[in-house]
Amino acid sequence: MSASAVQAQEWSANFTATNNYIWRGLTQSINEGAIQGGIDYASDSGFYVGTWASNVSYDSDDVYSYEHDIYFGYAGEAGDISYDVGYLYYNYDENAGFDFGEVYASIGYGNFSAQLSLLAYAEPDEGPGEDFGFAQASYTSLDYTIPLDSGVEIGLHAGFHEGDFMYAFNGATDDYWDFNISVSKDGFFGMVTATTLGDDDNGDGIEDYASIGTRDNDEIKFVIGYGMDFEL
Repeated sequence: MSASAVQAQEWSANFTATNNYIWRGLTQSINEGAIQGGIDYASDSGFYVGTWASNVSYDSDDVYSYEHDIYFGYAGEAGDISYDVGYLYYNYDENAGFDFGEVYASIGYGNFSAQLSLLAYAEPDEGPGEDFGFAQASYTSLDYTIPLDSGVEIGLHAGFHEGDFMYAFNGATDDYWDFNISVSKDGFFGMVTATTLGDDDNGDGIEDYASIGTRDNDEIKFVIGYGMDFEL
């Protein structure tokens, strides 16, 4: 969930159904479908807080795992520049091996935006693992949106994920870039996404953390879905 996507209204909710839950270029549902939704509050001052949840899977037998996020922050504008700073906590069941928190900051100008997310801390107490400190993982993303007169919106994205915690949680064995092109209109969306990871970066054989299964990190993925936002 991108906290910067919270709408400038008091209470709102969102719902999404998709054939694959992709987070930073990697599947969080073993390339299977996901149902997602959340509730947000945003004040006129720029402060916002929200919660969001999705089903997740880390191996073929892990069909009832969940992700539950809580976040808060402050967003605003200064002339043509928009900004957003906040904190995001990721809560999982024991199959993930970790709960963790991130701090993030983003800046936008026109249809362009950039965001940096840094690991704040990780909690490995729900599974085997080790402690990870501040900034032992980071994600930097660049996004550009192209609105068309037809109402279609095209999105271009590039992101770079690195750090020791990223290896443990995501099962990748190297830093990587992810790229995607998306098309959306009236709640329907489609996306083509890929990473720079190779066929040896799928997490196979890693036994020190949760049983994560094969994620096909090296393959191009096609995502479709429908999402809706509504006021409460």
